[in-house]
Amino acid sequence: MTTEDEIEEVIPEPLPAEGVYQTRLSPAEAVAAMHIRVPARGNRKLRRLLEKVDADTQLKAWWHVANVNAVVRLEINDHSWVHIQIITNIGLKLLRQLTKHGVTPSLVADYGLTNDDAEIVVVLSALLHDVGMSVHRREHEDFSLFLAEPKLRELLAEIYDEPERTVIVSEVLQAIISHRADGEPLALEAGVLRVADALDMAKGRSRIPFERGSVSIHALSAAAIDEVRIGDGQTRPVMVEILMNNSSGIYQVDGLLKPKLRGSGLEPYVEVVARIDTEAEKRLVPVYRLEIGSEGSR
Repeated sequence: MTTEDEIEEVIPEPLPAEGVYQTRLSPAEAVAAMHIRVPARGNRKLRRLLEKVDADTQLKAWWHVANVNAVVRLEINDHSWVHIQIITNIGLKLLRQLTKHGVTPSLVADYGLTNDDAEIVVVLSALLHDVGMSVHRREHEDFSLFLAEPKLRELLAEIYDEPERTVIVSEVLQAIISHRADGEPLALEAGVLRVADALDMAKGRSRIPFERGSVSIHALSAAAIDEVRIGDGQTRPVMVEILMNNSSGIYQVDGLLKPKLRGSGLEPYVEVVARIDTEAEKRLVPVYRLEIGSEGSR
């Protein structure tokens, strides 16, 4: 039997054409198939929250519509509940790596709350960051805000009383708006979501446009990413190791991940290494280390 800790160590990937398959289901069928798996560990608030999320058909319907808009109407990459699960697990893994090495979450530093509360913010922001895609791709972060606010209060009822409930809601909304391209995370938890969203880069994410014949640097480079691993760093608390099958994947690392990491607030804590796993490519670029610098860090 798979334990919760084992679930956390393996970042799930989409199944082949999973995003397309999900869009062909009826709304009721699509929602019934959605079950977010996240390791709550000893966080009782998080466990209760996940139970409420699993029973929330409105939230799941937003995920379904967001994916129809993305995959069917815009023909871009998967935005299904599978993407949501990946981002949620990556975000929680990043936060737990940081706290493991003594990095204090903003909710603890600024409000005197706990690491468990910081986990609630990261999980909720990951679960709701793309619900605005159910309205439109353009400015979807803004749409996510007005859909998320009442839903957050509903999900947090019986878990938090006021004024802590409003603190959690506000921090989640700040994380959601900060994941946009020009976002400015003001809290560690918001930076975690921003980086987690960028780390959903394994080749399954590009499979839909690639199979439809969209050959671009975006599709080629995303298809080059085999796996993303998160663990202890050598010089910093977090090591993000990206395994590639060819050097075009460097575009994902340098062109897409780097801008999200810069300004996230996580720059002092994260090192990124990309490794190429074919003999021919190893002779060209065996290891690529992302240099972030201090620009934009707080």
